[in-house]
Amino acid sequence: MGTLSNERSTALRSLPSVDRILQEIDGGTLPRILVTSVVREQIELRRERILSENTKVEAFEDVVESISTELTHIERSRLRGVINGTGVLLHTNLGRSPLGEAALQRVVEVARGYSNLEFDLSQGERGKRGSFLERCLALSSGGEAATVVNNCAAALVLILRYLASPDHPEVVISRGELIEIGGGFRIPEILESSGSRLREVGTTNRTRIADYERAIGPETGMLLKVHRSNFYQEGFVEEPTLEELVALGRERGIPVVLDLGSGALVDTENIAKLPHETTIAEALKAGVDLVCISGDKLLGGPQAGIIAGKKSHVATLKKNPLFRALRCDKMVFAALEETALAYLEDSENPDVSLINLMSEDLDTLRGRAEAIVRKVGYPGLRVGSAYSRCGGGTMPKAKIPSITIDVNPQGIGLGEAARRLRLGVIPIVAYLADDELKIDLRTVFSNQDDDLASALAELLRVVG
Repeated sequence: MGTLSNERSTALRSLPSVDRILQEIDGGTLPRILVTSVVREQIELRRERILSENTKVEAFEDVVESISTELTHIERSRLRGVINGTGVLLHTNLGRSPLGEAALQRVVEVARGYSNLEFDLSQGERGKRGSFLERCLALSSGGEAATVVNNCAAALVLILRYLASPDHPEVVISRGELIEIGGGFRIPEILESSGSRLREVGTTNRTRIADYERAIGPETGMLLKVHRSNFYQEGFVEEPTLEELVALGRERGIPVVLDLGSGALVDTENIAKLPHETTIAEALKAGVDLVCISGDKLLGGPQAGIIAGKKSHVATLKKNPLFRALRCDKMVFAALEETALAYLEDSENPDVSLINLMSEDLDTLRGRAEAIVRKVGYPGLRVGSAYSRCGGGTMPKAKIPSITIDVNPQGIGLGEAARRLRLGVIPIVAYLADDELKIDLRTVFSNQDDDLASALAELLRVVG
């Protein structure tokens, strides 16, 4: 034991000091205080390992290299723009819906200085946050009123806190709609966190209106329908229509709420011949009391939870103390205002980046791909084809024909080629399929073509 203790003492004394490592290490663009903090953490980790495992001290050069790698990893975790070559339009890991120029300019204008966020310019006194946006959203959705919180899950929680009150805590929902959304969050857990009590009806694949009818009791607060936007059911399935659910709710005096999630405001059948997706206007026309959607999905705006429906319900929601905790900031309001205005200006083909990406024709994409391949001039590069996906938990059956640039570098694995593209000056996220590295141009903006060509030329020049 004494020998072991001496070995540990020697190892501890051999650990390099923070100052010595700082003299050797390059922290890149990271602030010195952050670099110092990381170095201290790494030295402390090694100290703890020595004390618990009798681990020998690494060579000084190895310690420096390991900490440099950690600093590089931390630096790369900082938010930055990437080129999305995956073909997934609403890629949750890549920030979902991109914003158009009008929305970006308005965000910059509002964020750069002061704004009239809660100031009435006409009266010269305090005003209401989001009044213009709420008017635009109500008009574009076909609802009596609308409001906004920070995401769709928050919108659902707010609705539940209002309708599923202590006197009427039960929420009736089909077992086939107890879904899991992104990040491992599940609808039952969201409902329970709001203080509601679930009353599950039907089965996974078949739920009838009679199931809802039998479940209604004196403690029923609402009938909830959750749109299955991230998966679909086929085969021996059945569910009541929205109209049937609304009729039952009105007969029993119980509100009907739809968590639509996907947030389509236009007919998706007119965009790249996609399957039909229920729009918020269709749901409200069917008589649903409240609908909630995500602003950063098929709507094509920033992350937000939009609630639309009966004016009396929306007004009461806004009086709930939780509403303030869930409200959006000025930059979200600015971006969402411009997005909503685009739909009011052209309800069938709004000038929204996501809609533009979805509807870009194959000939245009093919022309861009051919130009990039010619510019790079490498034999391992060719124009291919694929199907783009909506992603973001929306329209799982939708496949949009697209054009790809297929990369087959010589002397390097496809995984390594993908890694090098990700670690470039402008990160490029591609995907592997059919023994090739593919870059789908439907999710690459045309103003990124030159950067994409330069990155491919550099990659293939190095490996070739």
